[in-house]
Amino acid sequence: MKYIIQSVKGTREFYPDEMAVRNWLLQNIKAVSALYGYQEYDGPFIESIDLYAAKSGEELVKEQAFVFKDRGGKLVTLRPELTPSLARMVAQRQHQLDYPLRWWSFGPFWRYEKPQKGRSREFFQWNIDLVGIDSPMADAEIISICAEFFRMIGLLPSEVKVLVNDRILMDTAIQSSGISLDMKKNVLNLIDKIDKFESRAWEEYALEQGLSSVQLDKLIHVLHDEDLYKQSTTLTSVMELLDAHGVGDYIQFDAKVVRGLDYYTGVVFEARDVGENARAILGGGHYDNLVEDIGGDPLAGVGFAMGDVVLPILVEEMGKMPGFAISPAQVIVTVFDDEMLNDSVLIAKRLRDAGIRTQVYPQTAKLGKQFKFAGKYAIPYAIVYGPDEAEKGIVQLKNLQTREQEIVLIDGMVERIKGRVLKNK
Repeated sequence: MKYIIQSVKGTREFYPDEMAVRNWLLQNIKAVSALYGYQEYDGPFIESIDLYAAKSGEELVKEQAFVFKDRGGKLVTLRPELTPSLARMVAQRQHQLDYPLRWWSFGPFWRYEKPQKGRSREFFQWNIDLVGIDSPMADAEIISICAEFFRMIGLLPSEVKVLVNDRILMDTAIQSSGISLDMKKNVLNLIDKIDKFESRAWEEYALEQGLSSVQLDKLIHVLHDEDLYKQSTTLTSVMELLDAHGVGDYIQFDAKVVRGLDYYTGVVFEARDVGENARAILGGGHYDNLVEDIGGDPLAGVGFAMGDVVLPILVEEMGKMPGFAISPAQVIVTVFDDEMLNDSVLIAKRLRDAGIRTQVYPQTAKLGKQFKFAGKYAIPYAIVYGPDEAEKGIVQLKNLQTREQEIVLIDGMVERIKGRVLKNK
């Protein structure tokens, strides 16, 4: 067997069945984004590393970004996320834009991570943000979109939850645990990694980071206090608004959700499945300073990002992945012989002109072989057209599923087939 050059580690190939899943995901993303009145946008695939160095966190910049020098010697990276690009785009035209901005995007991203099930180095990601409003209403709207998306694709509140917290609330709770402000960043990172350890190992790790046993006990109490959110007027309002949106059954407070990115300043959230693995599906939060840090005027925003790797796995495991047509064609036009190939092509053109998705069998072959080919690709109808049909001005229309066949006048072919195809699509 000849040697085949392998794809780059961590990249992905989308054969037609995988592409169907990606398109299904995108169609639902477009639908829910449009439902809430959001506009589509995008940013560059390559950015200066300086854009991320200040606010995205050291782990992303030093360990996960694909960084390289361009021909001018400047450090650039394949984009690992989109929010900093969004902030720059807003800052560049800040006084020309009409607020609030409701923007969404779906495109490729890259992170240098260890490839495994549910994680690759190359992925597509849905980003959606509401910029220009600093209120619980904005936070609740974005979180509501998460829940509405899950509902749209058939995931139930018993199967997936959006876990919500507030970084401001956590600042207060951390201080009340006797932890100094200069340790806040380390403690937030510690909390963010809690799901990566067994409980005892995490406690030992926390002590290694400089917490006393008393501070650790108080912090653990905070992280398990299900009513802690009631101390936050913002979170209380967000929860009430989410009930008004009709998605309250998808929402749950969780003090362990703090999000690792440095630019979040308020409400933060993650969606996870309710199963044993509690896999993260998406995450986001409220940011007040990002546009200003890029060089613009202060402007609040809230948004989330969802990659395309974990969710399809989850939907498949739950048995909720819809079936996809193997072939986009609705009709195949058979070929009688080489002399009648042009006739078959002309028939196909008439069907395509009428909006009927049509293939022509690419060569002369026995009808049985042509029908078998159509069956492999689940094409529902075939048109048989040979010398006898040409002489009588007819075609034979065959239903490849029921094996029923009927004679159709060629002049009425389009309307007849349209009726059949639309009726059974």
